[in-house]
Amino acid sequence: MSSIHLVLGGIRSGKSAYAEELAAELSAGRTVIYVATGTVTDDEMAERVRRHQERRPSEWQTVEAPLNPVGALRESGIQGGSAPVLLLDSLDGWVSNLLIEHEGMSPGELEGRTVGAVRRFASYVGELDADAVVVSSEVGHSLVATSSLGRQFQDLLGTVNQAMAADADAVTLVVAGIGMRVKPTA
Repeated sequence: MSSIHLVLGGIRSGKSAYAEELAAELSAGRTVIYVATGTVTDDEMAERVRRHQERRPSEWQTVEAPLNPVGALRESGIQGGSAPVLLLDSLDGWVSNLLIEHEGMSPGELEGRTVGAVRRFASYVGELDADAVVVSSEVGHSLVATSSLGRQFQDLLGTVNQAMAADADAVTLVVAGIGMRVKPTA
């Protein structure tokens, strides 16, 4: 039976490391597929990507998917019923890429397209009978961005995080490297 675990946190909160540990625990001999949405745009981002790559176990597969994780996973040969563990890092990278790719689209159209893509990913996890760990930044605790593009990103990511949290079986908020279960609460 498939499951989705959303891991939220601020920048440098430890959310990716937490998600990697969770994926390793869930794998129990199954294939782990790291779905990378980040794009290298400058030296600082290249360094972030390098640190993430170094932390990953060498046996994990990586699928680069900046705009279409479901399409990239299908192209990589992942088939339904294969029951892998997917680690998507990150929703915020994916949303940022879609925002730039479709910058002329109205906010409502972009929201519909992006939320639809996230929901298709959640459905695909079920098709694969996979367990997925999805990482995203929590932008709701930060200042309102000073630019229009920044505010559009914050609003869109907040909506996407809510959609993924609704579809997720579990949600954990990571603060200073410590995971706090938000859903389900027990």
